[in-house]
Amino acid sequence: MADQCIFCGIIAREVPGDIVYEDEHVVAFRDINPQAPVHLLIVPRRHIPALADASADDTELLGRILQAANALADKFGLKQSGYRVVTNCGKDSGQVVYHLHFHLLGGKPLGPFA
Repeated sequence: MADQCIFCGIIAREVPGDIVYEDEHVVAFRDINPQAPVHLLIVPRRHIPALADASADDTELLGRILQAANALADKFGLKQSGYRVVTNCGKDSGQVVYHLHFHLLGGKPLGPFA
C-alpha cells in the first residue's frame, strides 16, 4: 500500500471497499460517508496525490476517469436527471485522502455548489 494510502489499499483489496467499477486504469467505489443517494469515488489505479500532481503524461488517464464517471452515471440512472463530478485539490479545498479522486454525486437535487 503506497505510504499507507487507504485508496491504494482498496484498489489492492487489502482494505474493504464496495467496488462498483474497475478497468485496467480506473477503480470506482462507494463513498463511506455519502453526501447523496449516489456518491461514488473514481480513482486512478496509479497513486497520484492530487490533481495538481498530474502531468501532461496523465492526460489520457484523466480522460479515462471522466469517461468512467459518465458510464457510472448511466449505470446508476443519473444521466437523465443530472449529476455532479468534483475533485478537491489540497487542504484548503477539503481534500482528506491524498490519492487523486473524483466524486460522482447524484440521485437528488444537489443545489448550488460553493
